[in-house]
Amino acid sequence: MSIVQELFSVEGKVALFTGGAGVLAGAIARGLGRAGARIVLTDIAPLDERVQELRQQGIEAYGYRMDVLDKADIERVAEAVKREVGAVDILLNAAGGNMPEASTSPERSFFDLPVEALQKVVNLNLFGGAILPSQVFARQMLENEAGGVIINFSSMSAFKPLTRVLGYSAAKAAVSNFTQWLAVHIAQEYSPKVRVNAIAPGFFLTKQNRYLLLDEQGNLTPRGQAIIAHTPMGRFGEPDDLIGTILWLASPASAFVTGAVIPIDGGFSAFAGV
Repeated sequence: MSIVQELFSVEGKVALFTGGAGVLAGAIARGLGRAGARIVLTDIAPLDERVQELRQQGIEAYGYRMDVLDKADIERVAEAVKREVGAVDILLNAAGGNMPEASTSPERSFFDLPVEALQKVVNLNLFGGAILPSQVFARQMLENEAGGVIINFSSMSAFKPLTRVLGYSAAKAAVSNFTQWLAVHIAQEYSPKVRVNAIAPGFFLTKQNRYLLLDEQGNLTPRGQAIIAHTPMGRFGEPDDLIGTILWLASPASAFVTGAVIPIDGGFSAFAGV
C-alpha cells in the first residue's frame, strides 16, 4: 500500500449519511463507496433506488428510513446499523435544505415571513441536520477503539449571510458554530479520537435552490448571474467536486484536523468582488 493509499484509506469503514436521498449525499456516497467504505444511507425519502444504484457499482450499501428530527428514531436506527452492519465510523450530516416560505421575495417581505417557516428551516438544518444525529452517533463512536469522524454540512451563507435566505443563513451559521463547539467539547471532555469538521459548499444546483438560480427555461436568474460573477472559477459546483475534501476529512490524512469548516466554493468566499 502506497503512502497515499494509507493516508486516505476508508477501507471497511462504516459511513452513515443523513439526508441520503439528496444529490450531494449521493455523489459523496459513491465516492466513499468506491474507496472501500461501507455506505449506510438514511432519510425519510425512499432510498431503495439509490441503494440499488450503489450496489450495482459494487459498493456495499444499506438504506434505513430515519427522521433526523426524532431522536428516538435516530437511536433506533443507530442500534439497527450497529447490529446489522457495524458501528458507525463516519457520520455525514447531509440532511438540510431551505423552503420558499422562509425566504424573502418580491411577494414576501421580511416583515411577512412566518415564524413557523423560519423555525422549520432552523430545526431541519441545525437540530436535525447536525445536533441530534451527533448526540446519538458520537456516543457510539466513543466506544470505537479508533474513534470516529463527524462531518457536518455548512454553507457559504454561514460565512456571509446571503440575501433572501434568512432562515437558511441563520441555521448554517449555527451549524458552523456548533461544529467548532462540538470539536472542542469532545476532544477535551471525552476523546481526541472523535473529530468534528464541516464542509461549506459553494453554489451547487439542488432541488432546494434551483428555483433561485435558474428560471423555468433553465437560464440563469439575476441571482444566478450574480453568483457566477462572484465565483472566480466561473461555474456552479458539480457534486463530485465534494468527494476529495470529504475523503480527506474522513481518513487519517486529516488526523490532526478538528473544528475546521472547509469552503468548497470555486473561490467565492475569497473574492471581494473587485
